[in-house]
Amino acid sequence: MRRTIKYYRIIWLKHDLPAGLSVFLVALPLCLGIALASGAPLYSGLLSGIIGGLLVSLISGAQLAVSGPAAGLTTVVAASIISLGDFKIFLLAVMVAGLFQLVLGVFKLGSIANYFPSSVIKGMLAAIGIILIIKQIPIALGYDQPDFWTSGLLHLFSPKNIAGNIKEFNKHVTRGTLIITFVSLIILILLQLPAAKKLKIIPAPLLVVMAAIITNFIFNFSATGLSLKPTQLVNIPDNIFSNISFPAISKLFSNAEIWKDGIIIGLLATLETLLCVEAIDKLDKRNRITPVNRELVAQGIGNIACGLLGAIPITAVVVRGSANVDAGGRTKLSAFTHGLFLFLAVLLIPFLLNKIPYAALAAILISTGYNLTKPKLFRNMWSLGWKQFMPFILTIIVILLTDLLIGVSIGLLLSVYFILRNNFKAEYKITKKVIQGIETEYIKLNSNVTFLNKVKLRKALDDVPEYSSITIDGGECNFIDYDILEIISEFENKAHNRHIELTLIGIERVNVTAVH
Repeated sequence: MRRTIKYYRIIWLKHDLPAGLSVFLVALPLCLGIALASGAPLYSGLLSGIIGGLLVSLISGAQLAVSGPAAGLTTVVAASIISLGDFKIFLLAVMVAGLFQLVLGVFKLGSIANYFPSSVIKGMLAAIGIILIIKQIPIALGYDQPDFWTSGLLHLFSPKNIAGNIKEFNKHVTRGTLIITFVSLIILILLQLPAAKKLKIIPAPLLVVMAAIITNFIFNFSATGLSLKPTQLVNIPDNIFSNISFPAISKLFSNAEIWKDGIIIGLLATLETLLCVEAIDKLDKRNRITPVNRELVAQGIGNIACGLLGAIPITAVVVRGSANVDAGGRTKLSAFTHGLFLFLAVLLIPFLLNKIPYAALAAILISTGYNLTKPKLFRNMWSLGWKQFMPFILTIIVILLTDLLIGVSIGLLLSVYFILRNNFKAEYKITKKVIQGIETEYIKLNSNVTFLNKVKLRKALDDVPEYSSITIDGGECNFIDYDILEIISEFENKAHNRHIELTLIGIERVNVTAVH
């Protein structure tokens, strides 16, 4: 026992402590930025990071994945907060999302992600990236009015509102904000170049935040009029725990929208988590595999805690997980350590966090959005052909015009349509053969022939000319649907009157006289 404790202490000091610190430096600006993008109080993003680090890491079986607020949920969270009209009521939807995930994990339904086509998932993430970029542009330009996006994307650019919006932009855009945004984006772009590998000791988001704070500090002392307004800086209460909003439990069953939004958030959080742990497991040099059902239980408990404590929902996050791997994390203690650092930062240095310009967070989120929707992704999906590209692009368009649930549903339906079309083509084949010196229409039924094939099969049989010969071979079929057997038996009854010689191989005849 002592040896085990000593071993883990050495591992923590040598690997997990520095990795946890590195993940903390990545997570801190992202927690703030994602809360900003979600239209939630900034402290709620920090609380999510703390819960993901201190609670979820202990329950989860993932050794390297790190949980916290995710960019992939910002769209649905922002829409839910607006539609429910009260952050305290929204927290009930977060609890429902956690309960949904907990049920999935307990009943071992962690394979749910496998039933969503990758083209639809990629389309969903790309659409989220586009929305993330568009939503951050006003903040990156210095616009500090919180009601800017409440009308929705299409309403924003309607002829009635666009002139007024341009006028408002002109009034609120500030040169200081533009400079900080420009500097932040330049840093993020340069740090992605191969030549900047040596500088990656300092996480890019942290470097951006530090540069933005220093730039604004210079503005304040140079008297050039470029200083940012208080509304353009992060504002976290000195005593964060005295300002926490708690859920309005008494209203849990007062509104069906709470449950609808909760299940949508739970489903999207589940998909993002399962995709993340799969990606991080591939990066693990020790080939450890995360138990997905246990992960859903951990995420479910974490999101229930988020709802109870006034935080936005969490998932396992690729950015944090890959930062953990890159920093040499070995065990789940690195994720726990990052949560501990977040807790200490909120407790001890909220005054320092309040020096961060929103423009720097907006630049980080624009970069995050770009990584979700790179042009390379669109080129790759196009190269895979229409059956992959169409569900992908349609999912993006519908999400941008409506919402995530409708977009994913439409993309899913289109994917199913392509599957059905393939099924129509694959389950039987019509050729001409010469059998015993007679030219014969030969229909070969493949492994499984279902009712989905009956329209085309009936047409093929109706097109068989009189005074001809036809063979239908089902000898190698594993399953032939009753509807198909019925069509063939009906055709057999008609074949004699049409002077068609019909031969059936491995096909059971059914009674069709009672069919009305």
